Amino acid sequence: MGYRVAVVGATGAVGREMLKTLSERNFPVSEVVALASGRSAGQQVSFGEKTILTVKNLETFDFTGTDIGLFSPGASVSAIHAPRAAAQGCVVIDNTSQFRMDRDVPLVVPEVNAHALKGFRKRGIIANPNCSTIQMVVALKPLHAIARIRRVVVSTYQSVSGAGKEAMDELFNQTKGSFVHDQPTVEIFTKPIAFNCIPHIDSFMEDGFTKEEWKMAVETRKILDPDIQVVATAVRVPVFVGHSEAINVEFEGPITVAQARQALRDAPGLQLVDAREDGGYVTQLDAAGEDAVFVSRLRKDPTVPHGLAFWCVSDNLRKGAALNAVQIAEELVRQGLLAKQPA
Repeated sequence: MGYRVAVVGATGAVGREMLKTLSERNFPVSEVVALASGRSAGQQVSFGEKTILTVKNLETFDFTGTDIGLFSPGASVSAIHAPRAAAQGCVVIDNTSQFRMDRDVPLVVPEVNAHALKGFRKRGIIANPNCSTIQMVVALKPLHAIARIRRVVVSTYQSVSGAGKEAMDELFNQTKGSFVHDQPTVEIFTKPIAFNCIPHIDSFMEDGFTKEEWKMAVETRKILDPDIQVVATAVRVPVFVGHSEAINVEFEGPITVAQARQALRDAPGLQLVDAREDGGYVTQLDAAGEDAVFVSRLRKDPTVPHGLAFWCVSDNLRKGAALNAVQIAEELVRQGLLAKQPA
């Protein structure tokens, strides 16, 4: 016997990755239910290599008796159905932005702040952070532990999969069309994404930053340390899967490259790949399909008294979304925080 798990948004890219990750990691399930909107009900999705699930209608689904709900249906949908599921006794792990800054909702990356899970019962909801935040705080945590971080400057290079399946289709169609001289059709992004970079993710705010950039700042403070200052520039790039980030960190006290290397090597969920030679670093293609957060190009930042610069890459559909959510569920089991234990 195991846990009854519902995957909400099961027909989307992240939902399918959640189903795949649950199976690959042998999470103890007694039943897996695939849920999506009414228009997707009746479709079929895979759970593991041998199991096919028929998608059920989220709007009419009763969560009573469901132990865990992995949600990735969009913020507006989570706003309605996550509290409903929690009220029916289901522990919700929500991948949308809806609850991340709610003071009564833990925002969790298990390698960084698993202790925060103990506060989930106030709402019955746990928030999965933004994909770009997740990989950054996994890399920052071991460094912050040995030399307190004062300030982070980060530029992201984010793949189109972070904007969903339609965005991936737009990149594919524009790329294909360029070889036959078709005019690019722009629907998802504000400008053509094929052979281009767009310094605009999410909506603009009054101060000139985008919400994606704001999320990285406020989420890092909530997860890691409220005193860390973060300034971000978020850029969409013509890559299908995998986010990369160029990160400069200013510390309050001394830290050497050698100390940082050792801390990163010892950190859970992180791999240091930094040969300082041609190809001795990780790119998005290398990271696609991998669970780890990768750090390369580690070096001293000579522009501040105590600084480091490095390159950080991760698969945004896995560690940036599905894997982190499943790891939260695993941590709930490990800490004995669920109402029942599998036989």
